[in-house]
Amino acid sequence: MSMVEIIVLGVALAMDAFAVTISNAFCYRGASRARLFVLPIAFGVFQGLMPLLGFFLGGIIGNIIEAYAGIVTLVILGIIGGTMIKEGVSALRNPEESCSIEAQRLTVGVILMQSVATSIDAFAVGVSLRAVNVDIALSAAIIALTTCACCFVALALGKRFGNVLGDRAQIVGGVVLVLIGLKAMFF
Repeated sequence: MSMVEIIVLGVALAMDAFAVTISNAFCYRGASRARLFVLPIAFGVFQGLMPLLGFFLGGIIGNIIEAYAGIVTLVILGIIGGTMIKEGVSALRNPEESCSIEAQRLTVGVILMQSVATSIDAFAVGVSLRAVNVDIALSAAIIALTTCACCFVALALGKRFGNVLGDRAQIVGGVVLVLIGLKAMFF
């Protein structure tokens, strides 16, 4: 595979993380810049690690993970997205409670779950990269850096649209996460 093909592959793999980063940026308006800065890093690291794992473990457990990747992604993003929708609807019904600190927390646990859920497809790519003669370390690094760069762009977009959407942003973000989970499950 050429460098351009690997970059295109990285951009394609980054699209779920890109969408989740936008959602997080406008849904968790109370999150610190440092916490939001962790998003591109975490998504990039996981998008880079998963192809490595897929490449090396693919022959052993690749079929099992591929078989259940869609449902795992749907469950994780469905729970997170469903909670965001519920909290967004609650905030619209009770505006005085919309500033609740607990409802607006972007925790490390949430970031890790989202990182895993959005990078499971990268594991499958790692399995398929075994069939092609590629430098897996270089490919994984390019995928990680591409994802990180895409997610930094997503942060800026999410902050911009979050201010425009206000309390509806959390509902929109939750719907986006659920749709990504459904896409992983059925397509």
